[in-house]
Amino acid sequence: MCSALFFSSSSARESRLLLRLEGKQTAEMSSLGLNFCYPPGIGVARPKSATPFITSQFHLAKALSSSRLLLSPSTSGAPHRRLPAPPSSISTASTAADDEEGLQEELAEEEEDGDPTVEVRFLDRATEPGSITEWELDFCSRPILDDRGKKLWELVVCDSTLSLQFTRFFPNNVINSVTLKDAIASISDKLGVPLPERIRFFRSQMQTIITRACNELGIKPIPSKRCLSLILWLEERYETVYTRHPGFQQGSKPLLTLDNPFPMELPDNLFGEKWAFVQLPFSAVVEEMSSFETRYAFGGSLDFELLGFEIDDNTLVPGLAVASSRAKPLAAWMNGLEICSVEADISRACLILSVGVSTRYTYATYPKNASTTKEAEAWEAAKKACGGLHFLAIQEELDSEDCVGFWLLLDLPPPPV
Repeated sequence: MCSALFFSSSSARESRLLLRLEGKQTAEMSSLGLNFCYPPGIGVARPKSATPFITSQFHLAKALSSSRLLLSPSTSGAPHRRLPAPPSSISTASTAADDEEGLQEELAEEEEDGDPTVEVRFLDRATEPGSITEWELDFCSRPILDDRGKKLWELVVCDSTLSLQFTRFFPNNVINSVTLKDAIASISDKLGVPLPERIRFFRSQMQTIITRACNELGIKPIPSKRCLSLILWLEERYETVYTRHPGFQQGSKPLLTLDNPFPMELPDNLFGEKWAFVQLPFSAVVEEMSSFETRYAFGGSLDFELLGFEIDDNTLVPGLAVASSRAKPLAAWMNGLEICSVEADISRACLILSVGVSTRYTYATYPKNASTTKEAEAWEAAKKACGGLHFLAIQEELDSEDCVGFWLLLDLPPPPV
């Protein structure tokens, strides 16, 4: 697993030591280890002080050092992320072409010159229809007025690879679970694909309608902000479709904004015992994701190629390592939560774990002083420099060389619609 340092002390003091990595490279590593947050009344032994947390499976990994991080040239600028542009103005699946590059150029031209009122019905010809078992769905109003002066609603559906794409506009007087159920069923008919096993969605306000429609079709609804392809596609459609629509209303605010509720107390079954800020080179993260399916029973990955991440291999990606003697059941419980992100709340001196679509937990607390504030600010700055990319790792022992669970996370701003 990831190489890191962990220290714990009642005075929350910083400790430093010199490590040799891979037998050749040395690096000064500093980390402020803090006691995990426990609710009042639960007696849990405090971690012993100055416990080294050193493992080696992730090469060149370093514990978070505020001074090193803020001066590191590899984190001086945010990465450029490019979502492959979907054929948002194409109403049917593209015809076959001998030259794939020529086809992509043709699609790009059609998208640039296309009618923003045309709805998308697209299925990648190279994709086996039965292989798409999970869809991502948004059903919400858009900043567009129809002929009656009322806001149009839109259904946007895709899979995580954007091999399937579907959009359809609706007047605001037919928004209900029956309309949505019929529309979902029509996607299967029009694109010639089976209904999915699961549908993810990220708007809590639409949970009742989406859940009812999915249940009637035998589909499992999953409320989750891990609809990354969908969210990025909505950003792209705002720029290339909605703003070019004749009914577009500049300055119109989203009708259904994403929830950001006050964090709740962490459930007992999600407690760890120790934690530490850590970081890994982007190259090591990519290597881990390449073998994710075979290495981890619990966790979540990201498709860097699809998301279009352009980050230098040496850029350090921040993360949070959690150690627990009951790591496997902890990872299993975490695996069912649809983990979205981890955030350092500087003002409250705590870490916030966001899961599902609208649930936030106080994951850990720490003494608030100049040193801890600097550490947390540096961690958040590193996450911002990586375009929101970060990770959560769960281990059995502090000196373990493996993870029981590993989640790669992306903290994205809400879509503009």
